[in-house]
Amino acid sequence: MKKKVIDIIPPEGYFSPFQEKGSESVSKITSQPPIEKKSGSGGWFLFFVLLFILAGAFCYFNLSKADIIVWPKTEPVELGTKLTVDINTQAANVAEKVIPGQIFEKEKTTTERFPATGKLLKEKKAEGLIAIYNETTAAQTLAANTRFVSTEGKLFRIQKAVTVPGGKYEKGKIVPGEVSSKVIADQPGPDFNIPPSTFSIPGFAGSDKYTKFYAKSFTAMEGGVLEQSSQVTEKDLEDAKEVVTDKAKKECEDSFKNELSTIKTDEGYLFLEKSVETNIVETFSLVNLKAEVDFFDFQGRANSRDFIFKKSDLEKFVKDFILAQYDGDRKIYEESLKIDLATESANYGSGKAVLNLKISGKVYSNSNFNALKEELKGKNLLESKAFLESNPDVEKARVELWPFWVTRIPDDLNKISFNLNFQ
Repeated sequence: MKKKVIDIIPPEGYFSPFQEKGSESVSKITSQPPIEKKSGSGGWFLFFVLLFILAGAFCYFNLSKADIIVWPKTEPVELGTKLTVDINTQAANVAEKVIPGQIFEKEKTTTERFPATGKLLKEKKAEGLIAIYNETTAAQTLAANTRFVSTEGKLFRIQKAVTVPGGKYEKGKIVPGEVSSKVIADQPGPDFNIPPSTFSIPGFAGSDKYTKFYAKSFTAMEGGVLEQSSQVTEKDLEDAKEVVTDKAKKECEDSFKNELSTIKTDEGYLFLEKSVETNIVETFSLVNLKAEVDFFDFQGRANSRDFIFKKSDLEKFVKDFILAQYDGDRKIYEESLKIDLATESANYGSGKAVLNLKISGKVYSNSNFNALKEELKGKNLLESKAFLESNPDVEKARVELWPFWVTRIPDDLNKISFNLNFQ
């Protein structure tokens, strides 16, 4: 009986301990990829989802907020009235239409130099002393205006008659008689301011006396002048007064307004530039009429003054005046407020100035808009917007929620901001 031999072939990938390393079967087995084990990635996913939910809940309950913007219904205002600025009033008064004020003033002196246009011919004769000598023994009288001619040919005259005593002989020589006299040049001018000189008497020419009578000066002749000088005329003074008056007023007013601007900026005062009053206090020349000068100074003193008042007093009056026109409770949209002023009259004696006042702006109902926050808690966007715009004092409204997934206004009032908008 034949025996059957059955070969049992192991499944692919089976490793027989009798197979040698490096055989084909081994090669097939080692080339198979390793079996992967399942990881825990599903747990991490669930963790991040939970974290996101918690973060969202935190933001919702802690960071959520609502911004509510309301445009109130406004009413235009156009008013006009007269307002008195009174230096004797202590506070703004709507009933009496008066506000307190002050008179501010400043003085300034202006000096201007002018040329003298008058012309004056200034002339003077030179004069001096001479000693007259007589070399005869007989006295000689010389009449007033007797001429004496210097060696330079300059003619001088004595002013009074003089008697020249006769000479005397001493030791066989004649000692001439002598007398002193004042002489004045025959013509004006500096040419007669001559140094010490010897003089002859032309009236004795042709006679023996011509050589016996002569004169000498021992000091220079002085004072001879012949020149044209400037002189202040009446027209010079009139023209100077006109110029200085205009200049003094302008300089005083400019300086005054500069100081007013400083007061306005630093101390909160207002003034009306067109109501500034400037007057000339006095004008005067520093030289007299007909003064012989080339230039002269003329001065003018001016005074500027104006009513000033505090900006805060004016604004208080305007606001009180506007609100007094309404029976209901109103508020003023202050950024819309415009005030125009013009001076009607200014009486510095009584200390009062009357101003024409024009006012324009907007008013709105004095509703407690912040109280609406209580009513808005928990409402969604449509509900809150409809609720706000149903209010008779609201023109329109806008509600903004944050973060983006928040759909209702928070219950916490501290997370609701409320703002009015007039633009």
